[in-house]
Amino acid sequence: MKRILIANRGEIACRIIRAARSLGMAAIAVYSEADKSALHVEMANEAFPIGPASPRESYLNQAAILAAAAASGADAVHPGYGFLAENAAFARAVADRGLIWVGPAPSAIRDMGDKQRARDIAIAAGVPVLPGSTRFGEYHWPAIEAAGEAVGFPLLVKASAGGGGIGMKLVTAPADLAAAVETTRSAAARSFGDPTIYLERYVARARHIEVQVFGFGDGTSRHLFERDCSVQRRFQKIIEEAPAPRLDPALCQRMAETACTLANAIGYAGAGTVEFVVDEAAREFFFLEMNTRIQVEHPVTEMVTGADLVAAQLLLAGGQDPRGALGDEQISGHAIEVRLYAENPAKRFLPAPGTLTRFDLPAPAHDLRIDTGLRAGDAITPFYDPLIAKIIARGASREAAIARLRSALQGVAIEGLATNRDFLLAVLEERDFGAGNLFTAYVDEHLAGLLAAAYGVEAKP
Repeated sequence: MKRILIANRGEIACRIIRAARSLGMAAIAVYSEADKSALHVEMANEAFPIGPASPRESYLNQAAILAAAAASGADAVHPGYGFLAENAAFARAVADRGLIWVGPAPSAIRDMGDKQRARDIAIAAGVPVLPGSTRFGEYHWPAIEAAGEAVGFPLLVKASAGGGGIGMKLVTAPADLAAAVETTRSAAARSFGDPTIYLERYVARARHIEVQVFGFGDGTSRHLFERDCSVQRRFQKIIEEAPAPRLDPALCQRMAETACTLANAIGYAGAGTVEFVVDEAAREFFFLEMNTRIQVEHPVTEMVTGADLVAAQLLLAGGQDPRGALGDEQISGHAIEVRLYAENPAKRFLPAPGTLTRFDLPAPAHDLRIDTGLRAGDAITPFYDPLIAKIIARGASREAAIARLRSALQGVAIEGLATNRDFLLAVLEERDFGAGNLFTAYVDEHLAGLLAAAYGVEAKP
């Protein structure tokens, strides 16, 4: 495996390029018309156009990407995250053309991508899941209403083919169920081409914990410990850290072993993440979903284990032993990642596209990592996710990691568009966050104070 086509853009494309080069592999980029001068294009050995700015006409255009792979003489395709990363049909199409797919088997992507099917597999493997309903492909209100009563309120309406919180709706009372089902069905149809939904019990004051696993494709795997992703807004993660603060180590160990049990049950190959909701008071955890790709937040795991997860993906796909790239089987220190976005928290977190007329970031160091796909003069367009950079700090303790991250964020200077930098600083300086009192409704419950601290404004619905 010598030539890797990266079917993605932005910071993850840059990340894969660096890993490929570290292994002596050539990196081939693809780009839309909006990205023809992007950093990932500049970094790659070669780059091929794949269409207009719209994702559906470029980064989701399977035919265009496969044509670029053929024209470039690529040996393999790495999908990164998002776009086609969890598209089983695309993975199969790559393999059918004699190329190596850098990821799990299409069957694993299909099974875990269908959230209802994933629940069934987890149950069969003895993995605890939250009470939930069967899937509803058609809108049949009497059956949905009965399922809601059986599951109990509060509950979540979730897209069977979904992920990343897209279309997910919290329902606290039976009277609100019908509207939530309609909204989720519409969002699922738009985002995934599949309106199928199911209902799942919602745990208030829950922790969102995920376990990084790496499967070897032979029914065995190892875990690289857990990450806490509880600081989120509208089911979208804002801050992630490893290890999970103030959580019973024995509970974390059981979660890690359970994640490997699930990975082994499907013969998983490569990097994946098993996500759990944790009822801390009851000392229970429940399976949420498995992401069959590299995660946005993988750097925090790499910072505390010494792993290079992307290099391990490439080695395994190329038929080599990835274990040397997986780091130590123990955690050293603490790491925290924040996602710096072009958005305006003071105006309901609306995206803020524009040009980075000034873009100064602190210098990377042994305890500070910066992952970005942008430079000064680049534009954040409305076509793609408005992520500017991921800033990851490591310390000997959680307190040291927070202090290092605060210092790094204070050194960020951006002009030309609004960012969430001051909101992130407000979170890092907030008392409950500092104490590790984290749960999935943390931002909602602290929003007024966070906005006041960051911008001097009151929270808006």
